[in-house]
Amino acid sequence: MQVWKISLLVIVPIVVLFLSLGLGSTGFVNIPDLLYYSYAACASALGIETVVADHNLETILWQVRLPRILLTFMVGAALAVAGGVLQAVFRNPIVDPFSLGISSGAAFGAALSMLISLIPLNLSAFVFGVIAVVITYLVSYTGAKGSLVTMVLAGMIISGVFTAFLTVLQYLSDPYKLQSIVQWTMGNLHTASWAKVRTAVIPITLGIAIILALRWKLDLLALGEQEAIAVGVDPKIIKLVMIGAATMITASSVAAVGMISLFGLIVPHISRMLVGPSNASGVLANILIGGTFLLLIDDFSRTLLPFEIPVGVFTMMLGTPLFIYLMRKNAINWNA
Repeated sequence: MQVWKISLLVIVPIVVLFLSLGLGSTGFVNIPDLLYYSYAACASALGIETVVADHNLETILWQVRLPRILLTFMVGAALAVAGGVLQAVFRNPIVDPFSLGISSGAAFGAALSMLISLIPLNLSAFVFGVIAVVITYLVSYTGAKGSLVTMVLAGMIISGVFTAFLTVLQYLSDPYKLQSIVQWTMGNLHTASWAKVRTAVIPITLGIAIILALRWKLDLLALGEQEAIAVGVDPKIIKLVMIGAATMITASSVAAVGMISLFGLIVPHISRMLVGPSNASGVLANILIGGTFLLLIDDFSRTLLPFEIPVGVFTMMLGTPLFIYLMRKNAINWNA
């Protein structure tokens, strides 16, 4: 990878993370003030006394905006990585967590937990996300080899079934829980908090760490199962681990912020256009590009209009024309 691309992938996320602190419904904070409040926060953490002119602004920056920014970046990175991994494992460029039913299954599990509170929300989302992808796999791979088109169609059907179940839960919910579930299914970042960051950071970090450690084996899977076996890699185990990790980070993201459609489909294609087809570098690119891209979308969604547009709606509005453009330009062709 060229040096300028590496520099761009590292510098742009840092700049976007910093500038996003200055954006919000309460007004724009200029760069000098951001630098000073950042210095004051670091000094306070080290036990050095500093003078803060506006304690309300300090609270907004570190208790409202910062957790939202970190959660958004984590979720964007997780969905992009999950989409890239699933596309590599299934060797299909139009696979993503939504098309395989993972997002819908996780959404149903999370909504079920919100409604009856039998099991923790994250665990419920993960369990039903796994159930969805297992059903999709069993339906599409009935023989030694299944059609990729069949797999996508099966995923769409399973996704539709879990969406129907989710609708039933909405129908059975009381008005207060119904409002929460509906807002959450559209992608809900305005309720971000440090508690949600702490809940999501462990499963997302663990899942991404597993994928990072094994990312080079994804390139072996791209060569075919026989070739992978020839170099000592068991493709079944690697697929199981990778699908499990992708499901875990997708379910954790859905549990934290709701459903964000098309994001895990689009970003891996953008990453491949920038860094090439290698999954070894593609996973790292997905982390940086995915986190930065979703953060930019969230910045627009909360500042473009007087009211906030749900981020899931925004990704659908942006993702659809972008995907059509890539498709028309033959940028998503993947002959594997």
